[in-house]
Amino acid sequence: MELRHLRYFLVLAEELHFGRAARRLAISQPPLSVAIRQLEDAVGARLFERNSKEVRLTPAGEALRASARRLLRQAEEAALEARDVARGAAGRLRIGFVGAMLYRGLPQALARFQAAHPAVRVTLAELNSGEQIAELLHDRLDLGFVHTSRMPAELRHVLLLSEPFVACLPATHRLARRRTIGLARLHDQPFVLFSRSASPDYHERILAICAAAGFHPEVRHEVRHWLSVVSLVSQGMGVALVPSALQHAALRGAVFRPLEEAVAGSDAYAVWPEGAANMLVQRLLDSFTRTGALPPLPRTGPAASGSAPSSSRSSRTRES
Repeated sequence: MELRHLRYFLVLAEELHFGRAARRLAISQPPLSVAIRQLEDAVGARLFERNSKEVRLTPAGEALRASARRLLRQAEEAALEARDVARGAAGRLRIGFVGAMLYRGLPQALARFQAAHPAVRVTLAELNSGEQIAELLHDRLDLGFVHTSRMPAELRHVLLLSEPFVACLPATHRLARRRTIGLARLHDQPFVLFSRSASPDYHERILAICAAAGFHPEVRHEVRHWLSVVSLVSQGMGVALVPSALQHAALRGAVFRPLEEAVAGSDAYAVWPEGAANMLVQRLLDSFTRTGALPPLPRTGPAASGSAPSSSRSSRTRES
């Protein structure tokens, strides 16, 4: 049974005349008769009684008419939905993110995106970088925001932003009144650190920053979220180095001070499957650039495959 057969059937059911139905369909009468016979063979019942004087629906034809209208309507709706998805006007977008993205423009970009694409269903999952990469590889996410550029070959990524680390201190700390903090002044302080299992990149980077300043920090507490880091610091349980965006968390009891030394920055990357055809990924990345805070990003999808490798190679170089 073909949709064409159902369309022919419905027109003939309205006209009850093969000649008039053929003219409405812009075909000759023989192909219409053949199509109706094929439909009757597929259904296994006669749909029309016809003789030299009249054409009328059989009880089976009457029963099929309502179902045929419903099927054609569903087919049209499915086609419209597919076209909307192809244009990026509808569909589903599954996004993973690290917690710090809440202070790096992700909520604003999502609000702008949803206002422009109200028919798109967006779902969010807060996951660490490793968890997001695994979900992307298993097609359970369409787009991720991570802290690492160490990617499997099946994924593409682009650097979204790089920001400085700052010292995070309890408001009652003896160094809290200083305008800037020299790292060496923290050598004897208990540190709150991002867990190695949650983010090996951040864990190793902070240890390396401290090592370059001439000391190995006394890691007293390890946690899995940046807000947990800041929260423990605010309660006087240690000091920390955190991305500057965390200042916007506005947790009482914690203060943030620039470092006197120039150190490696905190990087955030967008990552998505290689060859992904989901136009919604590109639309959301474009929402970030429209804030004016980010440069134009490389285009996603197969059409952009020529420019992606250089972006990926350069960010791998920065990471190493």
